[in-house]
Amino acid sequence: MSSVISEVLKTNQVNPCDLLIRYLEEMGVEYIFGIPGGAIEPLYNALAKSERRGGIRAITARHETGAVFMADAYARNTGKLGVCCSTTGPGATNMITGIASSYENNTPLLVITPQASQDKLGKKAMQESGDTGVNIAGMLEFCTRYNSYVTHIEQFEQKLVSAIMSAFSTPCGPAHLSIPADILKGSISINTTSEVNIKNLLRRPNFKDEHAINQLNMELNKSKKTVFVVGAGAKDCSSLILQCINTMDATFVATPDGKSFVNPYHPSYRGVIGFAGHKSANKVLEDPSVDSVLVIGSALGEFTSNAWDQKTLLNNKLIHIDDNEDNFTRSSVAKLHVGGHIPTILEAILDNKNKQDTENENSGLIQNKSIIDKTMFFSYLQKGNQKAVPFEYDEPDKVNTVTSPLKPQFLMAQLTKLFPPNTRYLADTGNNLAWAIHYLNPNDRRLQQRRGTSRSNNDRRNNDAGLLQICAEFCSMGWSVGSAIGTALAHPNDPVVCIVGDGSFLMSGNEITVAQ
Repeated sequence: MSSVISEVLKTNQVNPCDLLIRYLEEMGVEYIFGIPGGAIEPLYNALAKSERRGGIRAITARHETGAVFMADAYARNTGKLGVCCSTTGPGATNMITGIASSYENNTPLLVITPQASQDKLGKKAMQESGDTGVNIAGMLEFCTRYNSYVTHIEQFEQKLVSAIMSAFSTPCGPAHLSIPADILKGSISINTTSEVNIKNLLRRPNFKDEHAINQLNMELNKSKKTVFVVGAGAKDCSSLILQCINTMDATFVATPDGKSFVNPYHPSYRGVIGFAGHKSANKVLEDPSVDSVLVIGSALGEFTSNAWDQKTLLNNKLIHIDDNEDNFTRSSVAKLHVGGHIPTILEAILDNKNKQDTENENSGLIQNKSIIDKTMFFSYLQKGNQKAVPFEYDEPDKVNTVTSPLKPQFLMAQLTKLFPPNTRYLADTGNNLAWAIHYLNPNDRRLQQRRGTSRSNNDRRNNDAGLLQICAEFCSMGWSVGSAIGTALAHPNDPVVCIVGDGSFLMSGNEITVAQ
């Protein structure tokens, strides 16, 4: 029994920071990332007690933005809540870039910032950052899913639960609590007979639109040539997507942030569409014989839509599947929108295809098997990282050219040969991001659906940011060094390679000392 629970049972009183730790432990959170300061000291006292009994640990960053990027990467790579904190005033303002990046990339974060004690507010208190000072909550209003100032200690638990639920809502994102120092030092009366079941509150029903799914299957039934576009929203269902691709004998491409969830050596893959993409991806989407383009889990912003290209994506061939209906606002020209739980929609596609195949077999119709030829498939499985990719590089000769200084094309191609298959690569914003998207192709060994698995275990790296991670959409420079630390904590047995340019490293390279 933890010391926090023992204390509650004896006194029915608990410090808010101890209560916060208790909630996070129940959710499986292992770390809180931040920088200590006077106003946030009660939280660090609670963390010190937690660490002594083997609970949640404090990871001290060198800059508050780095702390947010660490928490963001931890959340991306585990599917758990990322938690970060700062002290008052400039400590809180230093977090804004990281919080905005998390907001754009839909990462569940809990952000804790303290305030000066309430009796000091409005008196020009040092680092005052409430509504009578430099208004931190006001600044964060536009890049958080939940943003609240705790004005009374009895509000704390309710607002904490609301913040956690909002962080995991659709779309996910950062939730912020601003808490005065006197509340952080106080105690809350706890009714042990009516405890909140946070795990139950975070369960989400799998919604599906039967009408839209029926329309989707009708479109796919009559489609003679379908191309799949795999977006970042595919992270929980990449194996299901590949099963659909293999069963339908379809070709597929990926967005820059969706590339993380596909095997680039799959024989039906034609590369990346969008920023730093491949000509072969454009060609397959421009093919006049293609009558359906199935986009799965993509925001279709400038970065991922080939700058809103109407020739390749945003046209009447488009079918957009997503669990975030806000993304449909950028695909209004699509012939069909299918909203809901993406794995459930993909399962409906497979069920429909299997039903069709059974009906064709029963009626004696000759059916072309839509499974990749086993001989070719086996050869792809055996060749490993040394095989040629099935798409077009812009400058293929430079991939194998050894010169001094090294060409970036050669470097990116060599990295996946130098490091083991379970290596995690992070590419910071800058020219190195373009080189990584185009030429860095980790082999994640997913070519088909694994046998004998339930849907919850379909992916070898379920709820995971994949082998190549980028900061899409907001494209913050300097995010990768802190994120590499969060990634390494999430995957302690996997090597982590951080690809960062000189400008980005000068912005945040000091975070590398946290890893030592």
